[in-house]
Amino acid sequence: MPILKSAKKALRQTKRRTAANKAKIKLLKEEIKKFKKRGNLDLLPKIYSMVDKMVKVHIFHKNKGKRLKSQLAIFAKAKAAKEKQKEKKQHS
Repeated sequence: MPILKSAKKALRQTKRRTAANKAKIKLLKEEIKKFKKRGNLDLLPKIYSMVDKMVKVHIFHKNKGKRLKSQLAIFAKAKAAKEKQKEKKQHS
């Protein structure tokens, strides 16, 4: 347990910040799940924005942010190609 007054304050701050960061991460994960389930490309800019904000405030390392965005872009591209192919089959 912390003994010094400043250490006690630091502990309180850390707990509060950790809780806030975990809530933001959980929200992001939920948005990513929605995006992958629905395949709605309109959610992509919102998710990108969330990731960029988390990188900016050091919740994520910049490389993790880039990796997440890259994986989402790959998923979106595959989903778009699949829809295009499905559309093409219907017209044939």
